[in-house]
Amino acid sequence: MKENFLVDLSKQFAVDIVNLCTEIKENRKSNVLLNQLLRSGTSIGANIHEANYAASKADFINKFQIALKECYETDYWLGLFRDTHMITEDEYKDMFAKCSKIRKLLIASITTAKENG
Repeated sequence: MKENFLVDLSKQFAVDIVNLCTEIKENRKSNVLLNQLLRSGTSIGANIHEANYAASKADFINKFQIALKECYETDYWLGLFRDTHMITEDEYKDMFAKCSKIRKLLIASITTAKENG
């Protein structure tokens, strides 16, 4: 059940990332860095989704670990966009909170999977 919640949460986060990047591109500055945020922010959900079809527990854990790394990378890009005024402080706080929630759930899921291995 937690994994389905995580799939849904990470998919909504990916939608939010796409919308944020679209808004930045249309209304502010077009920047090659948008592709970095878009890639890492949408990769989180893709790896979580793919973990549902893992061939083994080790494969499942690996996909979640990749998603976790993408969360950390997304945090980096969001901070950089805030610091360069590409997004507002409020946009940053909202997206950072969502990413942090996913990250915490991933860490808990990885820990549980390893303990039950």
